[in-house]
Amino acid sequence: MKRQTVQADFFLGALGPEGFRGYFEQLENEPDMQMYLIKSGPGCGKSTMMRHVAEAAGPNVQRIHCSSDPDSLDGVILGDAGAAVVDATPPHALEPACPGAVERVVSLYHTMDLGRLSASRGQILRLSLRCKGLQNRAASYIAAAARLLRDSRETAAWSTDAAKARAFAGRLALRWLPRGEGQGHEEIRLLSAVTPKGVLTFYGTVPALADRIVVFHDEYGYASGIVLAELRRLALARGCRVITCPCPLGDGGPEHLFLPELGLAFLTSNRWHPMGFEGQKNIHCSRFEDKDRLRCRKKRLRFDRRAAAELLAQASAMQREAKASHDELEALYGAAIDFAAVDKETAALLAQLGL
Repeated sequence: MKRQTVQADFFLGALGPEGFRGYFEQLENEPDMQMYLIKSGPGCGKSTMMRHVAEAAGPNVQRIHCSSDPDSLDGVILGDAGAAVVDATPPHALEPACPGAVERVVSLYHTMDLGRLSASRGQILRLSLRCKGLQNRAASYIAAAARLLRDSRETAAWSTDAAKARAFAGRLALRWLPRGEGQGHEEIRLLSAVTPKGVLTFYGTVPALADRIVVFHDEYGYASGIVLAELRRLALARGCRVITCPCPLGDGGPEHLFLPELGLAFLTSNRWHPMGFEGQKNIHCSRFEDKDRLRCRKKRLRFDRRAAAELLAQASAMQREAKASHDELEALYGAAIDFAAVDKETAALLAQLGL
C-alpha cells in the first residue's frame, strides 16, 4: 500500500550525548537529491521562506524542525521533486561540494543592512556567546542523562535473551515485510528530540506515514533495539525504502522505523514517548527479559530513570534561556533586513522548484 505524506514532521539534528548531532549530510547523499542551501543570519527569513515552500509543494512533503526552536523550520524535503531546501548555517552548516550539480546556494546576505548590523556588533556578539554557552550547558545535562539511560540499557542487556529477540524479528519480517531481494535505501530522521518544550515527539507523523502500526513497549530500549535493527536490515535487503529514526540520546541504533510505501511503522514506546494509536499491534518486550534479574536491579533502574528525567528537565530549561537570547538576536538582525528582497528570493526559489 502506498501512502502520500501529509505534513510529516521530523527533526534532522538535536543535542545528544556528544553535543549537536545532525544528519544533514546524510540527506545530501540520498538518491538523486537536489539540495538548496539557504545562507543568512538569524531572524532573516530562512524559516519563513521554507514555510512558503512547504505550503506550495503539495502533499508529499517532510517539514524539518529546529530542535532549539520547534516552531521554526530547518528544512523542507520535497518527495515528488527530489529536492530539499535547508538552513545551511551553524550548527548544521553545509557547503557545496558539487555546486550546481548537487547543491545550489540561496544567499540572503545581500538583504542585510551591514551598517546597521555593525552598529549592533557588541550586542550581537554578547547574545551569540550567551546563547552558545547556554546550549553547551544544556548539552552537558543531556550527556549526563544519556549516561544514566545507557546504564539502564546495559542492565536490560544483562537480562535480555538477544537471540530470542532476533529470532522474533525474523518471524515479524515474514508477516510484515515483502519477500524477495532488492536494493533498498535509507533516510535518517529524528521523530523526537530534547527541546525547550521538553522531550518533543511528532506523533502526527505516524498516521501521516502509516496505517499499519506495530508498537514495541520497551522501557529501556534494548530488546526493541535488537528487533528494530534486524527489521531494518531485512527491509533494506528486500528493496524497501526505510525511514530510520535513531534515539537522539542513544548510540545511533534505530528507535522507530517507517516504510512509507507499505504504509507501515514499527515504533518504540516508553515513558519518554508513549505510543497510543488506534488499531496498533502491541508487543511487550518483557517477553525477552529475565524478570528476576531486572527485579534485583529495580532500585538502580528507578534511580536512573528519575535522575535522567531531572537532567533532561534542566536541559530544556537551559534551552529555553538560550532561545530567549536567540530571540533577541533575531530581533537585532530582523531590524536590519530588507524583507521585500527576501520575498523576491522566495519567489525565485519557488520558480526554480517548479512550484
